[in-house]
Amino acid sequence: MTIDVPARDPVWLAGSNGRRWRVLPEPDLSRFADAGDGLPHLVRVLLAHREVRDTADARRYLGRPGELTDASLMPNLQVAVDRLVHACEGHETVAIIGDYDVDGVTSTTVLVEGLRALGADPLPHLPDRFSEGYGPNVQTVRSLADRGATVLVTADCGTSSVDEVAEANSLGMDVLVLDHHTIPATLPAAMAIVNPKLNDNSYGSEPAAVGVAYKVIHDLHERMGRPYDPTEHRALVALGNVCDLAPLTGEVRDTVRLGIEALAKTKRPGLLALARAAGCDLRQASPDTCGWVLGPRLNAAGRMAHARLALDLMLTDSPDEADRLAKELEALNDERRAATTAAVDLAKAGITPADLAAPLLIVGAEEFSKGVVGLVASRLVEEYSRPAIAMQFTDGEAVGSCRSIPDFDITELLRRHGDVFERFGGHRAAAGFTVRLDRLPEMRERLIADASGRLDVASLAPTIDVDAELPLSAVSRQVLQWLAMLGPHGQNNPTPRFLARGATVMQSRAVGQEGEHLQLTLRERAVTWRAISFRNAEFAVPDGEQADIVYTFKRDDFRDDGGLQLEVLDLRPAEG
Repeated sequence: MTIDVPARDPVWLAGSNGRRWRVLPEPDLSRFADAGDGLPHLVRVLLAHREVRDTADARRYLGRPGELTDASLMPNLQVAVDRLVHACEGHETVAIIGDYDVDGVTSTTVLVEGLRALGADPLPHLPDRFSEGYGPNVQTVRSLADRGATVLVTADCGTSSVDEVAEANSLGMDVLVLDHHTIPATLPAAMAIVNPKLNDNSYGSEPAAVGVAYKVIHDLHERMGRPYDPTEHRALVALGNVCDLAPLTGEVRDTVRLGIEALAKTKRPGLLALARAAGCDLRQASPDTCGWVLGPRLNAAGRMAHARLALDLMLTDSPDEADRLAKELEALNDERRAATTAAVDLAKAGITPADLAAPLLIVGAEEFSKGVVGLVASRLVEEYSRPAIAMQFTDGEAVGSCRSIPDFDITELLRRHGDVFERFGGHRAAAGFTVRLDRLPEMRERLIADASGRLDVASLAPTIDVDAELPLSAVSRQVLQWLAMLGPHGQNNPTPRFLARGATVMQSRAVGQEGEHLQLTLRERAVTWRAISFRNAEFAVPDGEQADIVYTFKRDDFRDDGGLQLEVLDLRPAEG
């Protein structure tokens, strides 16, 4: 994320392997003048870098999280709740079509449990990624109608499903779209489209679909005068929002803060079993637990087999069944890792200097699995610091997945050339599409030309934004306590990053299956820190010498106490 700061010049430093360190200039802190001596200077800087501009905003940001924004502000929520009240009172069958990713699974879980508790008969359906593809399809809509569904709810899909919604309408179903994807030029004729991106994003934050579903179920209980304990659903809201990279601002940040607390205390058999299978202690839950431990395993179901496995895991009340399903997902996640590594290696082998001269990478192969093309695109973005598209070629079509950098809206790129695709959709950071193989050269040419007019290749060198210089000797317990109050971190609320100059490398060694990571012990004056640096073993500074480092703080997942350590994002031999 490029952090919005006043127009002063940053300090640029050279890191390793062509990386650049951009030390952000100190912002204007005059609006914190009335904060008193209790708000440290460093915290004021970090708040200003995160668009918290004055003392009043700081109090809200650092205070106890709220619950939910006024339900009436969410577009069309009241219409959807009105219809669901009628469905619950009449014990109607409510079909739910979710997506096959974590957001779709958690959204569907919240809806199934919430509607069932209020008297409706939920009928969930998650599409098969390989045979059905993303979102509703006409055949599924017909099948759900044949099974008696009178209401169709979409979860994390549906905003672009014009034909499918029309089919549901013709079959007598009322359609409620609960989604968060970018608004297309033509909307489906649903009874209600509940999407925070409607009305020019006037809602004030952008929850993922699970946040929308949670808001609907929360308000539905209130409208029906029924008690509702949100604790277990809060944990799912945190999981879905973090994994779907929802911007962690406003209501979304608050619900994730509450959700992380709920996750640490969860009694849901599926989450507990998934954590056991992964060797994770949920009592120390964090956004990283969602994004790097639980999320990939839930996603592995839809990527490698069928997302119904993940949904069944979330819905089961049986610890034995939860353990069985969690072990199955653990095995699928191992398969996913291997398939991703093979696909990334294949993609990188085919990238030419000419490809790297463009600001958009496009790769494809028959050997890629639809289940991992999004992961391939993500890895290419990470390695080459530019938007990337990865495609699988099959049956005369290319099925593509796109990932982007913060400054480039990938779905708008697709929209500007929508005529070339059979279908497409997504949001700012990620998107997907299908295109006929005979139009693939045209698509490639048009997208690269468009991106070239908006992105400068020379500016795409890997850049690490640094909030402030913070010597290791200045890191106190009080500083760490303040930093903890700034979380949870993620999209639009980045983890604070600091620069420390001249730290002595007491010890370092390569770790990891291929020795690609670096484990360090660093000292400055009387202060010593353990540290980990991922994929930086080849840039190690010899023991006994001094290094300049860009770092943040990270819990050590491999120690029983979950102790705090440094995560060194980049390092170089000390200068000066």
